[in-house]
Amino acid sequence: MTLAIAERWFETKRIDDSITLLWEPHVIPLMRCNIWHVRGRDRDLVIDTGMGIVSLREAMAPLLDKAVTAVATHTHADHIGSHHEFEDCAAHRLEAPWLERPTPETHLVVVDRSGNPGAGMSIAGYEIGDSLITALPYAGYSLTSYAIRPARVTQRLEEGSIIDLGDRRFEVVHLPGHSPGSIGLFEVATGVFFSGDAIYDGELIDELGHSNIADYIATMERLKSLPVTVVHGGHCPSFGRDRLIELADAYLTAKRPG
Repeated sequence: MTLAIAERWFETKRIDDSITLLWEPHVIPLMRCNIWHVRGRDRDLVIDTGMGIVSLREAMAPLLDKAVTAVATHTHADHIGSHHEFEDCAAHRLEAPWLERPTPETHLVVVDRSGNPGAGMSIAGYEIGDSLITALPYAGYSLTSYAIRPARVTQRLEEGSIIDLGDRRFEVVHLPGHSPGSIGLFEVATGVFFSGDAIYDGELIDELGHSNIADYIATMERLKSLPVTVVHGGHCPSFGRDRLIELADAYLTAKRPG
């Protein structure tokens, strides 16, 4: 397998005066999560941390000038790779054990359960080749050396927990279905909502071993009731409330019994 060397690993887009989006363009779409930075008066917030292939903290250095809380909306590999770089880490109590003790066999070369190349596999319509990345971060990087490093969870979150940045307060919304401890962060004052993988403007994944369609149906009903103004998802572009209702209704039509 021959891959080119990436000129840079992260791309960055300023959303407004306090919110910045980062992503890894050389990670395949299935695993290319949105990494959100929110600037607060007293503390900054990082929502999900990507694959952890190279240092997110170093890439974010121009944005970080105070203490930071890193929240995991859930603990799939594409969302927690760099949590270990942050001293203050938060996750739902059901997901915290995975953040602290990730499976050590995680790697970037795609294989099936027998250890054979897994090219041609797909999940929810997302095609997977023989590698989860399309370029190397630097010369000599080994695809088989990749592993998620453990992070120390300092905050175990529940429904209604508050992430306080001094001038901004985000309420934890428990949104199971994609995973048992999936959460979103909702700012009541502005309607800004970070939804993780509970909902985004793409094919949603509910076929994993710990996914639960009945829970996901309840989550969609819950999402429709939230007075959001903008949704910043775990993948794909951001969208407004009308699109949220469309996406939730489409899932309910496809999955609700009867």
